Amino acid sequence: MPSAAPRPCSHPGCGVLVRDGTGRCPKHPKQSWSKKPAAAKRITGRPLQRLRAELFAREPLCRECVKLGLVKLATQRDHIVSLEEGGQDVESNVQPLCDEHHDTKSKAERTRGVRRAWAGYRGE
Repeated sequence: MPSAAPRPCSHPGCGVLVRDGTGRCPKHPKQSWSKKPAAAKRITGRPLQRLRAELFAREPLCRECVKLGLVKLATQRDHIVSLEEGGQDVESNVQPLCDEHHDTKSKAERTRGVRRAWAGYRGE
C-alpha cells in the first residue's frame, strides 16, 4: 500500500521530513488548544442579549461613525480592549459599532494576535 510522500515539519524554521502524516517532527509536537487560565469570563446567552439591547437603547449610533460625522445604526456590541488582549467583559469596556467598523477593528485584533503567536516561535 503506498504511503504519502514525506513533508517538512510545519514548525517555522524546521526542515525535518515527516513521514507519519502528522505534519510535525517529534521535536516540535503540535500544542493542544486550552483556554488560558487568566482568560476573561465571557457573558453569553440571555444576559448578553439584554446587555446588547440596553447598550443600543442608550447609544443607538456607531461610536466611530459619530466621530466621523456620519449617522449609522450600531449593530455590534464591541469590546474597546479585546478580551484576548486583557480587556474585561464589563460595561465600561464596550462600545456600539456598525458592522464595517467592527470588522475593521476585529481584523486588526486578529493581526496582532497572529503576530503574538509567531513571536513565540521566533523567541521574541
